[in-house]
Amino acid sequence: MNSIDESKELLKDFMDLLEALFGERCEIVLHDMTRDHDHTIVDIRNGHITGRTVGGCMTNMGLKIMSGALPAQNKFNYITSAPNGHILRSSSIYFLDDQEKVVGSLCVNLDITDSVYFEKCLRDFNGVSNKNGPLSSTNEFFTQNVHTLFDQIIKQCMMKYGKSPKLLSKEEKIQFISDLDEKGAFIITKSSDRVSSLLGISRYTFYNYLDIARKNRNEHGADIEDI
Repeated sequence: MNSIDESKELLKDFMDLLEALFGERCEIVLHDMTRDHDHTIVDIRNGHITGRTVGGCMTNMGLKIMSGALPAQNKFNYITSAPNGHILRSSSIYFLDDQEKVVGSLCVNLDITDSVYFEKCLRDFNGVSNKNGPLSSTNEFFTQNVHTLFDQIIKQCMMKYGKSPKLLSKEEKIQFISDLDEKGAFIITKSSDRVSSLLGISRYTFYNYLDIARKNRNEHGADIEDI
């Protein structure tokens, strides 16, 4: 594909299919990455999910890809959050021209906030989240790379709260960071940046919260719970 325009009708049909299949909780965004970075969105469905419209800008990840700082690699089923704090399950594919230069992307953001909450309710009802309950699991994940593993760890920890990390109180954010720390999440490269963005806090605040979390565990003992 040498341009988005040459395949726009086909991409429109594909976006129609996704919109009909997943409904109003699913945002579908088509970016023309040959345009100015401030105006890459050429088609969008259910833009209320993130508050974006046609003519809107690329995300920070897209900017890195446009600048060449990151390779344009497809990524599926990763966790993000909307400006209103809702939890999203996202996937992105990129289109390259004959010279392997990225010309566009199609991104899908599915709002799973309610399903995460109801999943927590069901886990509580079934006793899965109770460490003394009848059901137990090692919660061991088998993934092909650490980035997918990190997404799984984040999703697991979020189930404890049943709401977006950005909507957590200060104490809950500290506990959320503590939960991730206990699972070894922060040995993964750039994990602190991901969590800072997810919680809507600065890196300075993140490391402050991490220090508090570790001090709390040292003083009171780690109350490790299978989430």
